[in-house]
Amino acid sequence: MQIFHNLEEWRAFRRALPLDISLGFAPTMGNLHVGHASLFAASRQENDRTVTSLFVNPTQFNQATDFSHYPRTLKEDLKLLTQAGVDYCLLPDEKEIYADNYCYQVQENSHSQLMEGQHRPGHFTGVLTVVMKLLNLTKPHRAYFGEKDYQQLQLIRDMVRAFFMDVEIKACPTIRETSSLAYSSRNNRLSKEQRLIADQFARIFHQADLSVKQLLTELNKIDLVVDYLEEHQGRRFIAVKIGDIRLIDNYALPGKIY
Repeated sequence: MQIFHNLEEWRAFRRALPLDISLGFAPTMGNLHVGHASLFAASRQENDRTVTSLFVNPTQFNQATDFSHYPRTLKEDLKLLTQAGVDYCLLPDEKEIYADNYCYQVQENSHSQLMEGQHRPGHFTGVLTVVMKLLNLTKPHRAYFGEKDYQQLQLIRDMVRAFFMDVEIKACPTIRETSSLAYSSRNNRLSKEQRLIADQFARIFHQADLSVKQLLTELNKIDLVVDYLEEHQGRRFIAVKIGDIRLIDNYALPGKIY
């Protein structure tokens, strides 16, 4: 795997790649797990080469403590990337990514105001801005995003359409643990006791036959705080806090197609 710390070196390398080589891209913030590995596997299956990025994006954190506590595991991440067969890895510096001091931003004014956007002001502006930058840097034929962050996936897909960007956005299924808890980098911050609560949360939430009201009744019996539990376009979405750790999830409701 080739590693690029300097973006100008990467850009020169990208321009020199043969036009007949297809490139897949799966951006990450590091602290990689099997969910990320599934994105790399999908990219390798559909493209000649795969590139990723490891960049903890400060502009999408609306709380400074959440950004500072985000796990950074570079050595382990590079090992997983090598084992996953990723060809190229970008390790950009924050000053390079935001050479404009975040003066230029990509903002969506409708869907981004719901759910995550309502509870995390500015989050999706940070996400869309950095994804736009990374897509322009990598110029992939296809880019891969997990359905765990389904609202984010929708916004990125719509942004690409709105700006006529020549890249196909590919959705990849959420990878789950045996309890149905979605793999997430935030899971690593859970204490042993909090992990038991997280598993309970997952088992309750994935009872699709229960109504939202019934789910809330069950969730209120365990030690967590529900930020929201909503249904949109045939899917059920949730965000909870276990201590100071925030987990999100979603799934398609049976028999509802949008």
